[in-house]
Amino acid sequence: MNMNPFTPRGWRMHPLLRSVLAAGTVLACVAGLAAAPPQVTIAITGAKKLRLAQPVFRLLSPPTSSHQALQTTFDSVLWNDLYQSGLVIMVSRSFYPQQQPSTPQDLPAAQLTVWSQQPTTAQRLVFGNIQVANHLLRIEGYLYNITDPQQPFMIGKRYTDQATPAAAREIAHEFADAIIQALGGGPGIAQSKIAFISNRSGHKEIWLMDYDGHGQHQITRLQSISYSPRLSPDGSKIAFMSFASGRPEIRIYSLLTHRYLYFPHFGGTNATPAWSPDGSHLAFSSSMHGGYMEIYTIRANGTHLRQLTFSHSVNMAPVWNPKTGAQLAFESDRTGLPQIYTMDSDGTNQRDITPTGYAVSPSWSPNGQALAFSWRRNGQGEENAGGYDIYIFNLADGSYTQLTHNGLRNDFPSWAPDGRHLVFASGSGRHWQLFTVLADGSDPTQLTFAGSNTMPNWSWH
Repeated sequence: MNMNPFTPRGWRMHPLLRSVLAAGTVLACVAGLAAAPPQVTIAITGAKKLRLAQPVFRLLSPPTSSHQALQTTFDSVLWNDLYQSGLVIMVSRSFYPQQQPSTPQDLPAAQLTVWSQQPTTAQRLVFGNIQVANHLLRIEGYLYNITDPQQPFMIGKRYTDQATPAAAREIAHEFADAIIQALGGGPGIAQSKIAFISNRSGHKEIWLMDYDGHGQHQITRLQSISYSPRLSPDGSKIAFMSFASGRPEIRIYSLLTHRYLYFPHFGGTNATPAWSPDGSHLAFSSSMHGGYMEIYTIRANGTHLRQLTFSHSVNMAPVWNPKTGAQLAFESDRTGLPQIYTMDSDGTNQRDITPTGYAVSPSWSPNGQALAFSWRRNGQGEENAGGYDIYIFNLADGSYTQLTHNGLRNDFPSWAPDGRHLVFASGSGRHWQLFTVLADGSDPTQLTFAGSNTMPNWSWH
């Protein structure tokens, strides 16, 4: 029986595929840019954080316009990286003491006490200086614990690079990640990347950007429809689904050589690839046997294909446990509406973790202890009015945390490598934009504004 693998028993078809699939074939490629998207608002709750002060790094070189531009770039990026970390409250500079340090010699014990008192009341202090000479940018940065005046020093770093805005930005990212590591926040996200789908070029292509939305640039130019990009653990490759050949296939693109790598061509529909934590395998969904979408794994070199599900239903969007590599989560409509399931990496011990509603797009946290997904808890199908919200399921105690409450469609969550942030798409109809948010639902930040953007995937590092 030749079934349409995306629509059996009323299972939802993603809005981005609805216009291009009919009876399992591509009808047309999306052309032209979408109209200006409506304003998206996300309800949030606050959280208490560590108080950190960061004076402007002192420019020790002549204050030319180019030198000041480098200083401004570094300062604004470092401030934003620390603010977005989820660990600190950035103390307003209007509360800072008049004397502000640029070297450790500027901070005797008495001056440290001033920073910890009102109105600043800071707990940590980041400071440093910038020099530009012979086309080189030199930056010194320090982190002090000013609640411990006897041993305040935490880290000190020196960086040298070309005197360009791009280098100033990269140094700020690197220093921010070092600060977050020193504060006990694990790996920072300032140097991480996010892949996503955008139609701003006239087709749904893969784009890449920094974690803060800077440097958005197009990766693929297939002039077709791409879907579900997934960055490899080492960040060197992107696996995705493409209709460029006239039928949905898995493709792999090298970000190092800017070429497409070998991946087998299977019959039917092949979609939603996902990398194993060591990068040696891919999991994906395919209707290659019998017309039903089932979950398969395969080595990244295209060998050792293995089928994991045999439910004769739609099973899609597999994602590996990044901590152990021993489990996968996926979505399946085997009991009616799609739900989120987990299973061992050999296909055994399949378990439904969302027994009600309408749940899709699982994403496993870096520590392997939680799953994020899109869920309409009382939903009755794709066309049922109302919001689809991002939830986090704690595997240890079975509890749920709701992150969004905006009444829109919130989908495609993806965890940051620090385990404190997620990126997701929010919108309605053909108008979607990307946001980051902390795992408690606080501090949402909009990343994209041009065109319609969806299906984000955060890099592993």
